[in-house]
Amino acid sequence: MDLYEAINSRASTREFTGEPVPAQVVARLLASAVKAPTAGNLQPWRFFVVSDRRVKRGLRQAAFGQAFLEEAPVVIVVCADLDVCADGYGSRGEQLYSIQDTAAAVENILLSAVAEGFAACWVGAFDEEAAREALDLAQGVRPLAMVPVGKAARPGVKRPREPFEKFTEYI
Repeated sequence: MDLYEAINSRASTREFTGEPVPAQVVARLLASAVKAPTAGNLQPWRFFVVSDRRVKRGLRQAAFGQAFLEEAPVVIVVCADLDVCADGYGSRGEQLYSIQDTAAAVENILLSAVAEGFAACWVGAFDEEAAREALDLAQGVRPLAMVPVGKAARPGVKRPREPFEKFTEYI
């Protein structure tokens, strides 16, 4: 699929058929994720691929009851290793670059899912501590995004976007 077609086709999908996501597709999504830019090439991201129903239930609870997290065949939880970020860039690395780096990885996952014929949704509304407990994460690993992936039961919601000119100044 052409990159621009993937960008224009991407939508937040919150209803999945339950059809499994093949391991090789998940591997390609993650391979795309690690090609994202990262401050100082530190690559602080940590990915947790969750298909276990019990763990997905914990993620659902952490995400304030968003049921589609439990219903999706797989949920990729994107985390940042804060120690790696701090070692490279101090507090700026820990507080900013960790978020930027993982956000870039998440976008690559979303676009790659579309290119693979799957659907996904970027979930940022969750209690980090509850997610940490559901995944049994080490203290220095911060969960920053959950990405449920699967075949769409129906088309995702495409919200209107303003034209880029509205937000752009040429200097």
